[in-house]
Formats: sequence, C-alpha cells, structure tokens
Amino acid sequence: MAPPSTVSWDRLVRYISANDDKERYGEPIVEGTNLDIAAAARDGRLKVNILEGDSPLTVQATDQTDQVKTLLGPLREEDVPIIRCIGLNYKSHIKETGRALPEVPTVFTKPAPAVADHDIAIPVPRLAQQQCDYEGELTILIGRSAKDVSAADALDYVAGYTVGNDVSARDWQREPNKAGVIPQWCFSKSFDKYAPLGPVIVSTKILGAAEDLELTTSVNGEVRQRGSTGDLCHGVRELVAFCSQGQTLQKGSLIMTGTPGGVGLFMKPPNFLKDGDVVEVEISGIGKLRNSMKFL
Repeated sequence: MAPPSTVSWDRLVRYISANDDKERYGEPIVEGTNLDIAAAARDGRLKVNILEGDSPLTVQATDQTDQVKTLLGPLREEDVPIIRCIGLNYKSHIKETGRALPEVPTVFTKPAPAVADHDIAIPVPRLAQQQCDYEGELTILIGRSAKDVSAADALDYVAGYTVGNDVSARDWQREPNKAGVIPQWCFSKSFDKYAPLGPVIVSTKILGAAEDLELTTSVNGEVRQRGSTGDLCHGVRELVAFCSQGQTLQKGSLIMTGTPGGVGLFMKPPNFLKDGDVVEVEISGIGKLRNSMKFL
C-alpha cells in the first residue's frame, strides 16, 4: 500500500509558460510511465495541469492547462534549506574505491546555493577545473519536518524524488595540499550550482520507497554509470530515519542518496569532465536530468 502523501500532486515540474512567459508549477499530462518529460518539453509537446501556489510542497491543482515553453528545475534555491549527501552508498561504487561496506551512512552537506536547474550550464570556477567529476544520484525531497523517526514511518515524511548530479572537484576532495590531511567532501562539492536537479519530482504515491529504479549517467552520449537503487547499502527508509536522529530534517530539505560505480575518478586512466561536456543522468520512473559544464 502506498504511504500517505505529504503533497497533492503525483508529478511536479516548474516551467516557463508558452502562453504568457510566466514561471509556474504544473503537473505533467502523461499517459503511462514512458513519457520523456524533458524531451517532450524541448520539442514543445509538454502540456501540464497548472498547480497554483508559492512552493512545490503547498501547490494545489486547478482546472487550467498550459503549454510548457522552457522546463526549469523543480526546486529553487530558496525552497531548499540544506542538502544532505550520502557518500559511498552503492555497493558497486564502494568496491571500486577498495573500501569495506559501511555499517552506517556517511553524511556530508551542500548548501542551498548549490541547487541548479535542469538543462542549464553548470559554472565551474577556475580552481575546480582540473578534476571536475559527475555523480548521478536519486534525490529525496522531505515533505514535512522530521525528527527521530523510525524507518517504518520514514516515508510519511517524504514528498517524492528527483534526479540529481553531485558535481565534484576531486582534487579539493582528496589531495592533501588542497583537502587537508583528511579528505573532505563539503568544500569540494559545494560550489554554486553543483547540485542540478530535475526534470521532475515524482511523489511517493507513484514510487513508494524507490527500491528498484535503474540509474544511468552518460557523458556526451557515452554511458559511464549504470546501476540500480536496489544496490544501495542504505535505502530511502533507512536514510531518512538515520538523518533524523537527534536533528530536524526540515521540510524542503534534500537527501542525495549516493552514486553507483563508474565515476570519472576511478576510470583507468581517470577521465574528468571538460568544458562543454554534457552530462545526462536518467532514473527510471523519474526522467533524464541534463546539464553541460561551463568552465569560467
């Protein structure tokens, strides 16, 4: 049985209207589960039922429809209090690093200015251009504030899921002259726009605990990552419960759940992103997030 939902919609997008150029929220009009929402928007084929309100968590349905001109990311910087990220959570990725499977999740954070729209160029600052990398990730949207919740009740606090890319500067993450004596994950992953999200949020009414979704990441059309959320060491319920122990998960906050094997760092030789590279992260049941890299 589907968990009680914290939101009124099944799927949500944020977009620019083809009719009046206004920014709005909408529920995509889809038949079945196979519509590529991002591609439909690019081709001018995406129609939505207008959702009225100021934020994704509070919008309500209307009886009006609209045509999408430009598909944005579903969340704005001001919608997201904080992003919690889980390191080394796919067994395939842990194996390629040579580490043992963790007993508990490893958590680090990104700030709200890391949030970026679908289909924009990600600005890569000069100091982060040597080892720019990708990490395709299932991303959880917290629908109502939670503290000390159990894994059994965790989905009661989840609004839905989107696709994320945890863009990373590996040298600032790992090299002692930059990261310090102990590798760190916050500074190296927290540059502005380093958490692009999209193209849609899909509610738990549709995806439940998102337990067996396929994830692929491609760079310039070449598949680099291929995995399944069934490979997670710590799944959605466990992550929400763990991250809420002794601290409040604010509504609107995100949990990026980790990435499968195949990141550029561990290719032989390493293969980092370059200026103009296009990264696409696709998760079954959600859609395809697309962004290019723009070296400043």
